[in-house]
Amino acid sequence: MRGEALNYDEHVLAGILTYPIAIFFLAVLDVHLGFPIETTFVAMALGYVFYVIGSDLPDMDHPEALVHRIAKPFVAVAVGISAFKNLGAAVLLTPYPIINLAIAWFFAALAAVVGWNLFRFLMPDHRGVVHSPIFAAVYAIIAFTIVRFGFVAAPGEALFIALASFLGYNLHLLLDRGSDFLR
Repeated sequence: MRGEALNYDEHVLAGILTYPIAIFFLAVLDVHLGFPIETTFVAMALGYVFYVIGSDLPDMDHPEALVHRIAKPFVAVAVGISAFKNLGAAVLLTPYPIINLAIAWFFAALAAVVGWNLFRFLMPDHRGVVHSPIFAAVYAIIAFTIVRFGFVAAPGEALFIALASFLGYNLHLLLDRGSDFLR
């Protein structure tokens, strides 16, 4: 990956180091423009996580990128867990609950393998649509949904985290563009 504009370490370290700028920008939105965000400790801490992840996330479309190698099994396992959650109780092929449980997880594992292959098949070419502000917005919406409904964060906290996610993702895009000028 050294042939890429910037590598994993450079993107992630840039995310780690520039988060104070994002905090400043978001605090200005909050304090001076009355944006409905909340700068609580939890929002800023989770915002940091999503910001730094976002600083490398566009490279998930590169098969050799660390984020790609982490995202693919994560997606596969999430598909498998979802399959078990939605179908597990319906598997009653034997009179033995333990065997039915194992069979249900076997079907979940098959669904996970399908998820693995779908991830690989559906992932666009490197520097395609995933390297765009549109996907930054998708990432922000996903972050908002995860923290608002998964962690049950307050709406203002979830909005703060979504905006931090959006900024971190766009940091990656900005660094990729800037590095073209440095060559």
